[in-house]
Amino acid sequence: MTYSFLQFGCGNMGGAMLTGWLASGIAPAAFTVVDPHLPQAPAGVRLLRTAPTGEAPPRFVLLGFKPQGLGAATPAIAPLVGPGTIVLSILAGVDMATLRARFPNAAAVVRVMPNLAAALGKSPIALVGDGDATINAEVTHLMAPLGTAEWLSGEDQMDLVTALAGSGPAFIYRVIDALAARATDLGLPREQADRLALAMVDGAAALAAASEHGPGELARRVASPGGTTQRGSTCSMPTIAWPA
Repeated sequence: MTYSFLQFGCGNMGGAMLTGWLASGIAPAAFTVVDPHLPQAPAGVRLLRTAPTGEAPPRFVLLGFKPQGLGAATPAIAPLVGPGTIVLSILAGVDMATLRARFPNAAAVVRVMPNLAAALGKSPIALVGDGDATINAEVTHLMAPLGTAEWLSGEDQMDLVTALAGSGPAFIYRVIDALAARATDLGLPREQADRLALAMVDGAAALAAASEHGPGELARRVASPGGTTQRGSTCSMPTIAWPA
């Protein structure tokens, strides 16, 4: 499949997506990144400091900057969105109605919620948009190299998935850090504790993904009846306050 991308903003998340797409074999020449602050783009990717003029609209426009920048960026982006352009937005909290009002000529507007594991092809990717089945299939194919694409039944679920799949990794990283820190307090060298904690989480996640059993059942199978693991893994856990 032939692609043409115009990507506005290439920070942590936009950069992770670009890395994942390039790793999948999409030609670097398919991408133009517009970013006034990016020191350099990956080899073969065109980097511009301002939006191009006088060019045919691309198939995909990716909005990858901070949500609060949409108002200032719209006048430069809107003329580049044609009737054959699919607008992909990773702007957290910016709803479909706002995006459609900004880019009325777009073939479709799709909100995308990935996380940084997109660079490794391991990201959950929540999607909601106003395109038809053909466009949705094309977007699903595009997202496949970045991880697991999930179309939501409604936009009202996007904030929940943002907390679960977008913000969720931060909670996991805190758990890894806390496990290693406590092991260090009890006598392990920190570098060794970090390696063991990371290997444990990597293996546990891989097993959970491959297993026919749910995480609750896997936790039960790790523990011996009445043993220390069972006691520790079934104790009361604090309530997670999901980001608003």
